[in-house]
Amino acid sequence: MLLAVLIVQDQRQGWPFSRHVQAPQAPATAVPVGNQVPGSAAARKAIELPANQIETLGVQFESVEVRAINEPDRAVATVVVDESRVAHVHTRVAGWLEALYVNTTGQQVRAGQALGGVFSQELYSSQSEYLSAWRRAATGPASVVLEASRTRLILLGMSAAEIEGIEKTGTVRRLVTITAPQSGIVLNRGVTEGTAVDPSTEILTLADLSQVWVFAEVAEADVTRIGTGTLATLTFPTSRLEPIKARVDFVYPTLTEGTRAVRVRLSVPNPGGTLRPGMYGRAEFPGASRDGLTVKRDAVVDTGQSKHVFVQTSPNVFEPRPIQVGAQFADRVEILQGLAAG
Repeated sequence: MLLAVLIVQDQRQGWPFSRHVQAPQAPATAVPVGNQVPGSAAARKAIELPANQIETLGVQFESVEVRAINEPDRAVATVVVDESRVAHVHTRVAGWLEALYVNTTGQQVRAGQALGGVFSQELYSSQSEYLSAWRRAATGPASVVLEASRTRLILLGMSAAEIEGIEKTGTVRRLVTITAPQSGIVLNRGVTEGTAVDPSTEILTLADLSQVWVFAEVAEADVTRIGTGTLATLTFPTSRLEPIKARVDFVYPTLTEGTRAVRVRLSVPNPGGTLRPGMYGRAEFPGASRDGLTVKRDAVVDTGQSKHVFVQTSPNVFEPRPIQVGAQFADRVEILQGLAAG
């Protein structure tokens, strides 16, 4: 029977590790196990404890068992922005950015919100042409020129509401508003007020964080068991979030040179914004199931140089047995060498 040590080892009379009391000598029937290396668990003698002392110490017993072991594959997980939810804001005309209403990285914006105002000589002239054609069409038949002028304004970036505004007021707008194409946060601000811009100038970069990606760096040897659709458990200790279940939606075809790992991607809903890009966590994937000898973790005594357990060789007689441990779980430890089932 295996003895699980559940007490402080350095305070009981007769305990084999006590610094204050000499351990009792082994009975004549005790049989040492393994090589007698000085200082090792095998070099210690079996001890006998009275039944009342065993009860006082709160000792518990269990047999070594063969159990199914399903050791998960673990990987470092990193939260990143979903690339499919990133928008780059540009102007369609050359001109000057005379107003920038959203100018702070990290600022939250909503779809359709005004981001800035651009003055463009080309757009200003196009508005004047449209206004002239619109006035002529008001007193005569519909003109093809009017429709062409309206289409040109739309292509240059004016909205239908802005075009209706110049029709109502009869005046040309000096600044044309740049609006947010989607809701999200500002990832990058590329310009400042007064900057000359053209269609190639990136004014702002927006990211929708209502859904994020999680990258997991999986060891090359484990990636053969992971594919699209594999269910994973994601934990982020610093965020105090409950574990998140997500499925792999892409396995990258190349290795990360620095870590020699394969990156897998999981899409995770993030409606509350609690998962922030750059956050680190852990991903666990189901591993291959196998059978193995296991004992409770409390039964293993770790001296720093070796590990051993106490085996009950006869009633009230306990023998320290050196062991080699394998996988470790929440409450059990796999035994590779030193014990047998039962």
